[in-house]
Amino acid sequence: MNPRITIVGGGGGVGSSLAFNLLMRPEPYDVALVDGHSGMAVSHEMDLQQVVASGATGSIEVVGAGDVLAADVVVLTAAAPLTVNRSRMVYLRDNAEILASVTAAIPPDWPGTLIVVTNPVDPLCTWLQARLGLDRRRVLGYTANDTLRLRTAVGDQLGVASSRVEAWVIGEHGDACVPLLDRVRVDGEPVALSPARASAAEEFLRGWYVRHVALDSGRSSTWTSGLGIARMIAALHGPGELWPASLVLDGEYGITGVALTVPVTLAGGGAEHIHEWDLCPRRRPPCGPAPTSSAKPSPHSEPPRGVRPPLRIAPQTQLPRGIPLSTKTKGGQTPLGFLGLRGTSNHRKYFFS
Repeated sequence: MNPRITIVGGGGGVGSSLAFNLLMRPEPYDVALVDGHSGMAVSHEMDLQQVVASGATGSIEVVGAGDVLAADVVVLTAAAPLTVNRSRMVYLRDNAEILASVTAAIPPDWPGTLIVVTNPVDPLCTWLQARLGLDRRRVLGYTANDTLRLRTAVGDQLGVASSRVEAWVIGEHGDACVPLLDRVRVDGEPVALSPARASAAEEFLRGWYVRHVALDSGRSSTWTSGLGIARMIAALHGPGELWPASLVLDGEYGITGVALTVPVTLAGGGAEHIHEWDLCPRRRPPCGPAPTSSAKPSPHSEPPRGVRPPLRIAPQTQLPRGIPLSTKTKGGQTPLGFLGLRGTSNHRKYFFS
């Protein structure tokens, strides 16, 4: 039986791009689209039927929100309309309400995997995992675009194709992301960036979101995300592949109870292994030589243990300490609880009631 992938928000740009990329993969997937704007979902389904007829693998159909429990993987791309802004956090309240309604029927013993694409990814992963009671290794946020943007920037700085670059971004999917500029490789060989090139690459990465949103195009990274999420889903059912993904941490990197992007091995339907890489403290001058081995890191390798300073998670915006969430019903508003931010000097923590 083919893996069943249900895309909540399948009528949107990212959801439809993901559906297309899944159908174009060599592995067959049964793709199901769920969307509040059923006209768009049906439009994409009618179009994608001809993609199947042209020789693509798998199948495509439109289903209702109640069918999510039949999925092996549920991908959450549904979101409030995009606006010109400087932080993904502006969507927290509206998108939490949307995801609350579409995931309400998922029980703690649901055996599938939840991939969160809706922004802001980190707090929504944190909230959903706590609310649903699912295994934290099977509630994963898609954040690989940060890593891809860093590779693009490094490739530009070095004058090489970005596909030859290996570089990683961990931490927050936002302003406080942590580009690991001391782990850059090209064709598997470690490369040290000059301070100027490192600074330019980091500036490109940190400014990408604001530059793109300022275009007021009304769209997000539909092509990159669609391809990336399809590859992530394939990795979930593969032999083991190293990926950046947001998930709730339980002591890794000195952080507990908050979802952040870390390197993980995807296999067996979730994050099979969470890697704790040695990190150089931020603002420390040179972090030392890059690893001498020319081999790419194995998905199953155990990185050397050492001092792992906690990742810095700086607040992006000022929010009320408790955001009451509710969903509209025929009888009015049904409370869903509270989602907010509780800050400390070096990181923020999500809390629930």
